[in-house]
Parts: sequence; C-alpha cells; structure tokens
Amino acid sequence: MTLLGLLCLVTFLPGILSQVQLQESGPGLVKPSQSLSLTCSVTGYSITSGYYWAWIRQSPGKKLEWMGYIRYSGETYYNPSLQSRISITRDTSKNQFFLQLNSVTTEDTATYYCARDTVRRLQHEPRHKPPCRGALDQQGALSSNQAQQL
Repeated sequence: MTLLGLLCLVTFLPGILSQVQLQESGPGLVKPSQSLSLTCSVTGYSITSGYYWAWIRQSPGKKLEWMGYIRYSGETYYNPSLQSRISITRDTSKNQFFLQLNSVTTEDTATYYCARDTVRRLQHEPRHKPPCRGALDQQGALSSNQAQQL
C-alpha cells in the first residue's frame, strides 16, 4: 500500500466510524386490539442535537405512510389519521425514541421503520419564527401543541 493510500484510509476512517445508525426493535406480531410498541435506538448522533425523528410504515402493496415524528426539542407531530391512537416519545439518556400504536387492527399490518429527517434543524431556532411550511407540514401533520389547543 502506498503512503497516499494509507493517508486516505486514515483520513476517511473517522467519518465511517461516526455514521448515524438507527435500529428498530420490538415484537414481530401483535394481536388485534392490542398495542404495538417499537423502539428506535440511535447511535452516532444525539437525538437532542437536531433533526426530526420519524416513524414510517409500509403496508403490503401500498406506498410508504408517514406516521409522525418527534423533534429534537421533544415536540411531536402526528398523521391526523392516526392522531387518536399514536404516541411518539423518547428517552434522551438512552438516545432512543419510541412508537406506541394503540388498538391495532389488520389495517395496521405493515413493515415499520424509524428514520431521521434529512434536513438538520438547529437547536437555536428562534422561538418567534413562524411554523415552517416544508414537506413535513404539507403531509397534514398535527402538532401535539396544536392538538391541545383544539
């Protein structure tokens, strides 16, 4: 191996080791009327440092469905069609976030994924800033704060 090749390997290795990884865990099957509880463990990045942390699912033969997300600040947004049954929470000490879906039916049969928004949201966003009208809001998300005001 040439010296240049070795330098490139050493230079790029830290970036490889610091990649963000998300790993879902939970039961494989849940009976109708029960609750589904899933965990997403995040490594390589603190869930309180930025980004929106989401749950998405895909039913057989259907498109991906956005379920909801929790912001780095802890605020939650949910798909209105699931609003009455869904809860997304987090444990910052374990760098994990969770999905709970209550009263499941056969319509909830799907592969469930946890994901991170691709746009970094900074911790120091001004509080007086109006709500973003980006892609996430266009999906009909309902903020937990908005839900409490209804």
